[in-house]
Amino acid sequence: MNFVTLLALGIGLAMDAFAASICKGLSLPKTTLKSAVIVGLWFGGFQALMPLIGYFLGARFHALIENLDHWVAFALLLLIGANMIRESFSAEENENDASLSFRTMLLLALATSIDALAVGIALSMDAATNIWAAISVIGVTTFVLSAIGVKLGNLFGCRFRRAAELFGGVVLILIGLKILLEHLGILAL
Repeated sequence: MNFVTLLALGIGLAMDAFAASICKGLSLPKTTLKSAVIVGLWFGGFQALMPLIGYFLGARFHALIENLDHWVAFALLLLIGANMIRESFSAEENENDASLSFRTMLLLALATSIDALAVGIALSMDAATNIWAAISVIGVTTFVLSAIGVKLGNLFGCRFRRAAELFGGVVLILIGLKILLEHLGILAL
């Protein structure tokens, strides 16, 4: 995967964390650099860790599904992207909590990074993927967008949550489609 594709993947995966960061910023009475860094580290760290775990899990089973790997990657990214799009239209609102405690941030970071585990499995299906580069780009992108999200949330509120989730879902579906079309020989590598 080239850098542009990895960056697009990082942005797509970061959208859940970005949306949560916006809402976290809304709940904070005042944002500081420290609060933005704390949120960014939690989300960026988990968005990097989960694909790494998924990658090693997927690598263990790759030989069993080698002939279908591109379909598996496409299906996973399609499902994750479709779920993000569905959530962007959901009337359900997340409860805002100003706490940056270990427990609160751990649960929030886990909840926003579960999709990244499946993406890690999808990445293991592509032999050309450098997982260390991928998790670095995903982690740094999520860190930056989450830190920005805290500040934006404090300024504007949760207005961008739905748009961020919709955008992230579309990006993940397009990356899945790109992987499928490349492996089918329809799109040049």
